[in-house]
Amino acid sequence: MKSGVISVTVAGAILCSMTALADDSPPYAPVVSQNTKFYVRDSAITTKVKIRLAAEHVTSLAQIHVDTDANRIVHLSGTAPSREAIDTAIRLARETENVLAVRCDITLN
Repeated sequence: MKSGVISVTVAGAILCSMTALADDSPPYAPVVSQNTKFYVRDSAITTKVKIRLAAEHVTSLAQIHVDTDANRIVHLSGTAPSREAIDTAIRLARETENVLAVRCDITLN
């Protein structure tokens, strides 16, 4: 029981820190380079979409891969057993904060 509580606490801390990275940086935050800033933002968006897919508890969504480009466009790929599963993945990605567009290359298996 104790290790379960610790696992949930650690997972929550990681998810919260990744969510914080998706927010715009304050004006005083040092920027190493523009590419680094884009990479952190893109990774945070990808993580948010993956969290939403996992929270949906649809096992068919496990075969869907998520990537985000520098323009905040989410790319979905992989396979799904039904059109409904594909539509759910697209909807969840579109509803995720900071996503500008979704490109879907998911195929039916």
